[in-house]
Amino acid sequence: MEAYLKEALEIVKAQASVRTMTEEEITTMVKTLAEGIKNISECSVTAEDAAVDAVDAKKAIKEKTITCVECGKSFKILTKKHLATHGLTPDEYRAKCGYKKGTPLVCKSLQRERRKKMKDMKLWERRTQK
Repeated sequence: MEAYLKEALEIVKAQASVRTMTEEEITTMVKTLAEGIKNISECSVTAEDAAVDAVDAKKAIKEKTITCVECGKSFKILTKKHLATHGLTPDEYRAKCGYKKGTPLVCKSLQRERRKKMKDMKLWERRTQK
């Protein structure tokens, strides 16, 4: 418990340096954080396993993030380099998750942003003028 208490004290100390806190707030926050840190550290192994199992490929592509089905980590874009750490190519990953062949491995907001930029650039008009 002592290690958790030290970590909690560091967090509360940083918080207290930013804003004024009463003695009661400080003690309550230290107790709560110490218990929370202890619970997290004891359950971290099982939580990671559950996160990997819990990722549904259909729900992995969200507005602000895309979650890797293999490891459960969230990104804005799933790169070839990250997929290579799992021994997969983007095409193999799409097939494994049941995505269509051309599905972009990026979050929805970034996908919209890129589409808008391409429409604004109007590259197809420049080619016909030359």
